[in-house]
Formats: sequence, structure tokens, C-alpha cells
Amino acid sequence: MQELTHFLNGQQTKGTSGRFADVFNPATGEVQSQCPMASVDETTKAIEDAAAAQPAWGLLNPQKRARVMMAMVGLMNRDMDKLAEALSREHGKTIPDAKGDLQRGLEVIEYCIGAPQMLKGEYTDNAGPAIDIYSMKQPLGVVASIMPFNFPAMMPLWHVGPALACGNAVVLKPSERDPSVPLMLAELFVEAGLPAGLFQVVNGDKEAVDTLLDSEIIQGVSFVGSTPIAQYIYSRATANGKRAQCFGGAKNHLIIMPDADLDQAADALIGAGFGAAGERCMAISVAVPVGEETADKLIEKLVPRIEKLRVAPYTDGDDVDYGPVVTREAKERIMGLIQTGVDQGAELVVDNRDFSLQGYENGFFVGPHLFDHVTTDMDIYKTEIFGPVLSCVRAGSYEEAIGLAMDHEYGNGTAIYTRDGDTARDFASRINIGMVGINVPIPVPLAYHTFGGWKKSMFGDLNQHGPDSFKFYTRTKTVTARWPSGIKEGGEFNFKAMD
Repeated sequence: MQELTHFLNGQQTKGTSGRFADVFNPATGEVQSQCPMASVDETTKAIEDAAAAQPAWGLLNPQKRARVMMAMVGLMNRDMDKLAEALSREHGKTIPDAKGDLQRGLEVIEYCIGAPQMLKGEYTDNAGPAIDIYSMKQPLGVVASIMPFNFPAMMPLWHVGPALACGNAVVLKPSERDPSVPLMLAELFVEAGLPAGLFQVVNGDKEAVDTLLDSEIIQGVSFVGSTPIAQYIYSRATANGKRAQCFGGAKNHLIIMPDADLDQAADALIGAGFGAAGERCMAISVAVPVGEETADKLIEKLVPRIEKLRVAPYTDGDDVDYGPVVTREAKERIMGLIQTGVDQGAELVVDNRDFSLQGYENGFFVGPHLFDHVTTDMDIYKTEIFGPVLSCVRAGSYEEAIGLAMDHEYGNGTAIYTRDGDTARDFASRINIGMVGINVPIPVPLAYHTFGGWKKSMFGDLNQHGPDSFKFYTRTKTVTARWPSGIKEGGEFNFKAMD
């Protein structure tokens, strides 16, 4: 049995608490390694060592920090296959999906190469008589990132990259369900030239999290996960005087107008609803066809596409559509919600409750499911299922459809499929949701824009990556300066010869 480590002060470090969490192979259900759970003392020491390393890094020329990001891009591309295989082995994603996870994180590191531009301040000369005013963007110091299982590469990179580029030190608490890739990324950062102690990876559970939240050294906290935990972390972090950005759950609607290309919409729903086994905060879990005719035709197109989906372990090849969910508990929760949907009166059009994969009967596989005639009072509509389950909620009009998305407590992402520019423009303008797709099913912005939801999908004022990340990970200091006049009188103004 492999025993994993923490990554502290530039090297792999064995845990000392004596507590471990099992890391499963989701395809077989077998324990493949054990992840150490850090104690309060271990976590505190990691924070203190990060604080000792940070000042020199924060004073370093931002262009030199950017060069570490540049080197990191090359190293990640070099090790892409190895990283993807490790990610798939612990998470269960297909290899193409794992590479997508890595690539979207890599794009943020590429964006961080431009840190010197993003960190420039402002300057006003002669704001008053011989008075100049200028601002400086300075690092917070030591920050914490508490990241989820579903994107073990992308999510840490979205936060660690900008934080380091801004001159901070980072203590990362990755998910204990799939911690190997964050540990590998920490090693690559050191190889890229990052000084020891600036990127600490502390594996752990609530004990480690609370230590981070209560530490007087930690100045900022980033979190991605479920809404209840996001609320808890945001409340505790801000109560302790920390800057916090906490991203929670989602229930993303895709509205299909009668004029939409239904083949395109159906294909979009298959990828957005069932890709990565639905374990994505930007997954489309609710299809909202407008009009009964649209709904009937959409269901007719969805069923054969869903029935053709290939569910298998990543080792079966790149033509696998999706793999297992991450744990047995996740599978049981998903199956329980599917049964609740049936009990509450939704029509289960595609029923794979008896799905079993030969040779992998103990794996955490969940077959694809499609519900129709779902109503807003049903648990499968209100709850983020986080599994391969698509619900169809029929709307009688555009206004009814947009109202469904606007009235839901979550506001992470949404999309509309239509050929009508006026409808699309109205939708984008009115919708109270953070990320909007127009004939794009998963509207995840590129790295140089910002990512974040509204309502109960996000707690805090600044979003992930893009310009917001450089605002979050820096403080602005404003200097007002006046120099006494006359000091230059009698000075010599001849240029000295070059040495």
C-alpha cells in the first residue's frame, strides 16, 4: 500500500499525525493509497515556514517571478501524459478529460506570465503643489487554497498561479480523495525555480482546514466546493479578518428555444450533462425546452444519444465517454436522488439504475439517466446531483424559461440555444447568473477573463483567474509624496563618464 506525503519546504514529507484517509481506485473500488491527515501542529508549522519564505519572494522583481511561471508551462507540457494518468487513476476521469483539466489550469499559468503588467500601479504627478501620488500593489503575504476533488489540477492552478505571481506564499489543502497531482505540481514548481517553502501542500481534513482559517498568519482564503462548506469557510475566514473568496454549488439551466438547431442542442446537452460523470460545477443538469413540440423533439433526439454513451474505466481507451464517480458514497447519494425523482413523480425516460460493468462490479460507476416532466418542487431539481443525471423541465414560454433560471438559488452558469439575436441579447442582459453561454453549453471563460457565479454559488467580491485574481491576491498601498524645493541648487549637472 502506497503512503502519500505532504509537500513542505520544497520536498515530499511524511505525515506524523498517524491519521490517514483511503484513496480509492474509483474503477475497481479498491484502496490504492493512503493520504496523511495533517495535525494542527503540522499545519501550523507549514504556515510558519511559508511566512518565513515569503518576504524575499514578495520583494523579487515580478518579471523574475513570471519566469518561474514560464518555466512551469514547459514542465507541465513535458509531463502532461504522466500527470493525466495520475489524475485519471485517482479521480476516474478519462484521459482526454484529465488532459482538459490540466490544460485549463495551464492556461492560467500562461496568463500569469504577464504578471508584471497586471501588477503595475497608478501615478499622478503634480496632484498638488509639488505633490505626486502613486499606488503600489503588494502581496497579502501567506494565503490558503482549499480545493475540491473534481478538478485536482485545474482548481489548484487557478489559485496557486496568480497567488505566487503576485508575490505570496501559498498553503494548499487539496482534496484527500485525489491528492497526487497537486503533490506532483508542487514538485514541478520547485523544478521551475520556485524557492522552497512558497508552495506548501498540506493534506488533511477539517482539522487542517480550521487551522488555516484560524491562523493569524494566513491573510486570504480561496475555496471551491459545496455551498454549505463555502458558507462555513467564508464566515469563519472573514470573522478572523481574512480576505475570502468561496465558490459553492450550481444548478445550471440550458434553455432551448423553438428556433434552435435541436441536433446541436442535443449534442451540447450530452457533453455538458454527462461529461466527467456530471462532476462539474459547470455541468448542465437542467434542460429547459420552450414549448411542448420542442420538448418532444428534444427528448426524441436525446434518448438514442444517451443510450450510446460508453461508460468504462479510463484504461479502456480514449473513446470512453465518462468513467466512475469519485467514491462509493458519491454513487450512493446520486442513486438515492434518482430514486427520489421517481418517487416524486418525474418520468425516468432513460433508466440505468441497474447499470453494472462486467469486471468492475465494485467500481463506482453510475449509468446515464434522463428525467422528463421534472417540476420545480422536486428534489432532483432543487439539489445539485453532481452525477450523470439530466432533468428536463418543460416551459411554456421564453419568460417562463428564463424565470426558472433566475428564481433558482444557484447562479453559477447558464446557456441558451437560439438563432434569434434579440432573444440571446435579452437573455444575456437580464439573467442574474455569473457566466452565460449563447449557443455554448459550458460557458467557462478563458484565463484572461474572470470565472465566478452569483447568488449562492459564490461568497465574496472577487472571482477566480483573470484580472480579479490579481486584485484578490494583492493589497493597494497609496503614497502621497512631496519633496522640499531648493535641494538641487548648486548641484552639478555634468554627466559622468561610463565605467
